[in-house]
Amino acid sequence: MRHTKHDYALQPGGRSAYPSTMQFDDLLRRYFATDDPGAITPGAMTAGIERMQVDLGLEKDRSRRFALWTLMYMLGRAPDLERVFPDPADREAARNFMDLSDRVQQPSQEGEGAS
Repeated sequence: MRHTKHDYALQPGGRSAYPSTMQFDDLLRRYFATDDPGAITPGAMTAGIERMQVDLGLEKDRSRRFALWTLMYMLGRAPDLERVFPDPADREAARNFMDLSDRVQQPSQEGEGAS
């Protein structure tokens, strides 16, 4: 489901301005005005990360905080786990994400040296 700019309007009762689910392309459009990571200019990257930092600090929903933190991690700008996730289970989930992400980024060692 695609979201429009109206989906991000401030909700009654001070609820988050995010749609009910956070999709990667939606986050890119929200913070960087494009869904193409290769099209993000250095200035847009800086401004988008600053907005993400503010939103992360204000967000109360655990899953939305996790989504913001993971995008910031992928961009190399994630804050310390202890500051972001007071719940030990959330910190463990973040560590698991970091481990999985590191494994994906490392070239496979299987098959090397085999003839």
